[in-house]
Amino acid sequence: MSETLLIPNEEDAKSIILEADELWSFVLKKENTVWVWIVLCRKTRQVISYVIGYRSKDTCQKLWESGPFAYSAGHCYTDFWSSYQAVIPKKQHTAVGKETGETAHVERWNNTLRQRLGRFVRKTLSFSKSTFMHYICLSLFLHRYNLERASILK
Repeated sequence: MSETLLIPNEEDAKSIILEADELWSFVLKKENTVWVWIVLCRKTRQVISYVIGYRSKDTCQKLWESGPFAYSAGHCYTDFWSSYQAVIPKKQHTAVGKETGETAHVERWNNTLRQRLGRFVRKTLSFSKSTFMHYICLSLFLHRYNLERASILK
């Protein structure tokens, strides 16, 4: 995915402001809950990191470690979920409520994902039969989404 990401400008602190969130989905049946964790660059609106897993500290750790090095010094806005506070360094993290608007872009992106991919809609007849296919579908969507964002911004 890194080949589709725009490189942040080192002189522009706003180019590494990040927003993180997680959204619920399922595989095969609603009892098989999986969470899609996303880190979005606020300036470019590109998804710089994502992971599918449980709503746990371990999954959050994988998310934070999977981000490109160019964004590793970025400041991240999240909701108050305790996993974020446990994983993201305090100097780089601010937990905020939705009313602040600091996570508005990633929340909107979650809606975009649900609108464009039927398998991520809450009440749907479209669903993934395996976690692997869920991941592949998400990866293909993100690759195309990031390419579109890059072509708009260049």
